[in-house]
Amino acid sequence: MEALPYLQKVTLKRDHVFSFDTYPFSIPAVNQLFEIDFSKHVTIFVGENGSGKSTLLEAIAIGLGFNAEGGSKNFNFQTQQSHSELHKYLLLSKSFKRYKDGFFLRAESFYNVASNIDDLDLGFSGEPKLIDAYGGTSLHHQSHGESFLALMVNRFSGNGLYILDEPEAALSPSRQLAVLSRMFQLIEQNSQFIIATHSPILMAYPGARIYQVGAQGIEQINYEDTEHYQITKAFLNNPQPMLEELFKPEDD
Repeated sequence: MEALPYLQKVTLKRDHVFSFDTYPFSIPAVNQLFEIDFSKHVTIFVGENGSGKSTLLEAIAIGLGFNAEGGSKNFNFQTQQSHSELHKYLLLSKSFKRYKDGFFLRAESFYNVASNIDDLDLGFSGEPKLIDAYGGTSLHHQSHGESFLALMVNRFSGNGLYILDEPEAALSPSRQLAVLSRMFQLIEQNSQFIIATHSPILMAYPGARIYQVGAQGIEQINYEDTEHYQITKAFLNNPQPMLEELFKPEDD
């Protein structure tokens, strides 16, 4: 039996759901969820804003013991009670082997993680400081993109399960390529990634299992069939017709 994937399957305990007409069970991604099988190395969720992919990722992370706003399992801060109760209704099937490292990255609340690291170090007089595991420089003293990369390069150590919610939010295309390179290094060190993203660059990771999250629920899809890939390719190959259509006067 192989150690990977660390997280093998997620099943919705549908018989425990009181009503599928209330949030978050009314979201198509949850309403039609039965089970999701995860890839050995990279599983990616794609879909429009509001499709429920981040809600699902959050529930998986909480179910695994991560802080709802992000961080490792050692983080327990809370700035706002905003997560759903979905994690209570998920059955997580895991490998016989435990991962040694783990992190839940939420682009929208990474600022709070950085603040918590600084606060913890401020109240600690010993050595080493917590920030040393992130490269030694406060994440607030770097750009958003630099702090994301510092996290992946310095804090992620391999043999890990890494859950990333829209990591491309602060990354230029070249930095997204750097993330792909770092992912490869970590996967070579027996790591698993679960990612929600809009980035066709990150979706292109070789062998990634991609799930489309939308009105039809959750369906596995090929990279080239994702809307993100098709729209980006069409625009870059010939932007002028698309721009003309977008800027067409309303009375035409």
